[in-house]
Amino acid sequence: MTFTARLSELGVTLPDAPAPAANYVPFVQVGNLVHVSGQISMGPDGLITGKLGADMDVAAGADAAKTCAISLLAQVKAACGGDIERLVRVVKLVGFVNSTADFTDQPKVINGASDFMVEALGDAGRHARSAVSAASLPLGVAVEIEGIFEIK
Repeated sequence: MTFTARLSELGVTLPDAPAPAANYVPFVQVGNLVHVSGQISMGPDGLITGKLGADMDVAAGADAAKTCAISLLAQVKAACGGDIERLVRVVKLVGFVNSTADFTDQPKVINGASDFMVEALGDAGRHARSAVSAASLPLGVAVEIEGIFEIK
């Protein structure tokens, strides 16, 4: 099954790749690797803000992380000239969780992105990963995730 068909089966349509919010590019290709800049949690109604351990629970944080994963794939599709089927695999994700000092479930939050990648891409979605806490994130978002992807 193609990535496009699997995403469709999951009810996911990749949005247009989000434009950068400052002086950087959304992705850089080096050889067959695409390094995608951090994608912030954003849903159909706008930014998903909150602080894990204060006003947001793990399930809501994982949902926010999934939106970051969808934006990451949108950037990869843009890097591939609109053809997501050029994606070979997810190499690494680095997830940042806006959380309180005593919150320790960052990996469970970033699982929202990791689980989605595997669900949508199968074995090509399995990746190395880091999940870290941040005292705050841009615009008060709950999650930001950057990634490295192999393409053909």
